[in-house]
Amino acid sequence: MTQTNSNGQARPVAASLDHVIYQFGSQRALDDVSLHIPTGSVFGILGLNGAGKTTLLHHLLGLHQPRSGRIEVLGGNPIVNRESVMRQVGYLSEEDSLPAWMSVQDVLRFHQAIYPTWDRSYADELLDWFELDLRARLKTLSKGGRARVGLIAAIAHRPELLILDEPSSGLDPIARGEILEAIIRAVSIAGRTVIFSSHLLDEVQRVCDRVAVIHQGRVIEQFEMATLHESFQEWIVRPQSKHINSSVCPFDDALDWRGIDGEWSAVRRRAGQDDLSQNDWQVVDTRSITLERLFEALVGRSKVSTAPSETHLDTVVS
Repeated sequence: MTQTNSNGQARPVAASLDHVIYQFGSQRALDDVSLHIPTGSVFGILGLNGAGKTTLLHHLLGLHQPRSGRIEVLGGNPIVNRESVMRQVGYLSEEDSLPAWMSVQDVLRFHQAIYPTWDRSYADELLDWFELDLRARLKTLSKGGRARVGLIAAIAHRPELLILDEPSSGLDPIARGEILEAIIRAVSIAGRTVIFSSHLLDEVQRVCDRVAVIHQGRVIEQFEMATLHESFQEWIVRPQSKHINSSVCPFDDALDWRGIDGEWSAVRRRAGQDDLSQNDWQVVDTRSITLERLFEALVGRSKVSTAPSETHLDTVVS
């Protein structure tokens, strides 16, 4: 399977979900989710806690059987072809699931026995970089130390696909920085793919080149970080009359609308210069969008109201 990027070039796909539906009882955790993740990309899954990020990743790992839809990972079905697919996949989550009684050396030996492609010299390099003692038991390490061990276990076999589910959640800034740096190094080899789930915008912005936003089990937007500013824009406007109902957005295409110190901010897809003079609005500024502002707009887009054909005196603006 291939996917076409923004330049019209076809890229092979490392993992895909097509119209996947999954339910916990009567609640839909994934609602008609479709994603195609290009080979060689660092693909971010961005969403609030509980949005469905972990459930989505568990499908790629073959841990959930969807109610309907199709899933493919590295050319195979992660449930039907589990052994062959998972040998090419590395996985790290925020859960501290490694046995606390094991030593660092025990953990790495265990994973070395599982993966034929285990790179001992690479594992040793990471051990030195993280300053980990092979003899140390996991129960004696900090949460950041255990996360570092987990990352080595996930990447030392040089996986074709690395799946990271909130890998640095709850870690101190130093540990977060080291883990992100290791991820960047791990994927610098051409052809490797990373799927990176997080609710931390600075992490996503630092490491990802393409992002999907998931909210309440649905993928509500996808975009490339390199073209973010070409796709979205923030408009700052000011009402020119105290009789304007400023709670109603004058833009029909606004994703979000909020007041800030007497001015109003609208997030829009990149568009031409609208003439708002007839609606008694003045455009103060147009700004490049930030990931934080866009994310806030996307997860709150259902709250946006747009202007009717006539605007009257519902709210007084001082």
